[in-house]
Amino acid sequence: MPAEFKIIGLIGKHGDPGIAETLTTMAGFLKSRQLQVWLDEDTANMVPDHGLQTASRAQLGERCDLAVVIGGDGTLLTAARALADYGIPVVGVNLGRLGFLADISPDTMLDIMGEILAGRYCSEERFLLHARIVRDGSTLQESEAFNEVAVHKWNMARMIEYETHVNGQFVDIQRSDGIIVSTPTGSTAYALSGGGPILMPTLNAIVLVPICPHTLSNRPIVVDGDSEIGIVVRDCTYDHAQMTCDGQTNYDLREGDRILIAKKDRPIRLIHPANHDYFQILRAKLRWGSKRE
Repeated sequence: MPAEFKIIGLIGKHGDPGIAETLTTMAGFLKSRQLQVWLDEDTANMVPDHGLQTASRAQLGERCDLAVVIGGDGTLLTAARALADYGIPVVGVNLGRLGFLADISPDTMLDIMGEILAGRYCSEERFLLHARIVRDGSTLQESEAFNEVAVHKWNMARMIEYETHVNGQFVDIQRSDGIIVSTPTGSTAYALSGGGPILMPTLNAIVLVPICPHTLSNRPIVVDGDSEIGIVVRDCTYDHAQMTCDGQTNYDLREGDRILIAKKDRPIRLIHPANHDYFQILRAKLRWGSKRE
């Protein structure tokens, strides 16, 4: 057996006790292979009598050779943001609905995990975005996103107005419900719902997708992945706009706030089954070519 993965960290879907059976099965399998198994401390609260050593996300990143995330794409998004700084590869077991990122089913997870431990797998690097809110010349908040950073209205039925800049060059001023700044990974998420293109996940590119723009000629734009995106909030009453990262973290915005978005300097490494086929996933998840009754 290759020595690449000796210490395995397990992370489960937050607040879902239904993961207990799948997690226990995976832990037992890994321990039967004489591997060290560490359990995320937040997950441990949902799995009584697990008998595993627990650790924080940071400790898992520092000590483990591989993280196995059990849940859905949302669980993997959260884990990826927490682990990206540590260079630990991540593999996802899908208990959710879509599974663009967590692409291993519980029915096949032990067979596939055995293949991965034997060195038969494929991997790819995906980049994250780093976003910061600058107010009155000072950085107010910072966050990261694996799928997308969205600047959007949230508690009023009126549009917001904002400027967009790419590498300091002015693009436009527009009124809309907001804008999505997406990684290639996120191009099949919120950006796709907004009419954006699907990007190969390994592309070095960022896509800007307006949300319900008032100008009908406004269309998504794909820019180089090493670009810095600047968004300046121009017309926005207090608490009318937010910046949201991966749909999971929210920050209030005020008029005059500048949001600066660029590629994070460290990527995340995703592990897939050896027969991983991105287009097969698209066909299955988006029901391309399926017969409808």
